[in-house]
Amino acid sequence: MVIQKEKKSCGQVVEEWKEFVWNPRTHQFMGRTGTSWAFILLFYLVFYGFLTAMFTLTMWVMLQTVSDHTPKYQDRLATPGLMIRPKTENLDVIVNVSDTESWDQHVQKLNKFLEPYNDSIQAQKNDVCRPGRYYEQPDNGVLNYPKRACQFNRTQLGNCSGIGDPTHYGYSTGQPCVFIKMNRVINFYAGANQTMNVTCAGKRPHQHRNKGRDEDAENLGNFVMFPANGNIDLMYFPYYGKKFHVNYTQPLVAVKFLNVTPNVEVNVECRINAANIATDDERDKFAGRVAFKLRINKT
Repeated sequence: MVIQKEKKSCGQVVEEWKEFVWNPRTHQFMGRTGTSWAFILLFYLVFYGFLTAMFTLTMWVMLQTVSDHTPKYQDRLATPGLMIRPKTENLDVIVNVSDTESWDQHVQKLNKFLEPYNDSIQAQKNDVCRPGRYYEQPDNGVLNYPKRACQFNRTQLGNCSGIGDPTHYGYSTGQPCVFIKMNRVINFYAGANQTMNVTCAGKRPHQHRNKGRDEDAENLGNFVMFPANGNIDLMYFPYYGKKFHVNYTQPLVAVKFLNVTPNVEVNVECRINAANIATDDERDKFAGRVAFKLRINKT
């Protein structure tokens, strides 16, 4: 014989639930007495307190091995890369001479980028250094902070300085200036105590190199570089890091393109010529070099 379980009314279910939450006869809250709840809370308080203390101690020990100023590991940055300014999407510098809006954005970016290089700011914050030698500032057992930096004055960029320039870095006349900068690598002695410079040339991507390299070189035309010959002096190295080298302004090379063939996309590659910087690694196309596209549209 099957015994059917008696169904409870809604009022009985509510009463049983109320009694589970608080039983006035046994003074139990949700099935446990106050003492039982106290032991449970004490256990979890001690348990999580121990985990917190162990985590804090582990972090403290780890932080004792890390410098606030110099990364412990920087093997991924053994070779500095090059980048261009103005910074554009996909490294495409496109200028429509008759359309002010097409190049005004580049001009505004360059104004902001070059502001720290103003001669007055450099004279106020940085030192006049001796060219041709590294500007080393060892700690010698005592923290030498902050490090001083060598002056790189905006006037060194010549016709690309933008100072009193009605052509707006040449963008309004179809002779734009593109700035090359080398990425910072802490404690890197660029050049291995030898002179170094940046060179640029028209160059097709690898898959089209055979059929278009000479064409790009011809379309690129003539250009001038500032400082002369694209030289980068040793005195701007080594770089000691953002926290140590507070006012450091990295050296620049400005390239002014004089007669690029209009309405044609030209592939340009610039690379640093230095004894200790490899530029032929096809796996890293930014190691010691940078490739960008330049197009001057004229109607």
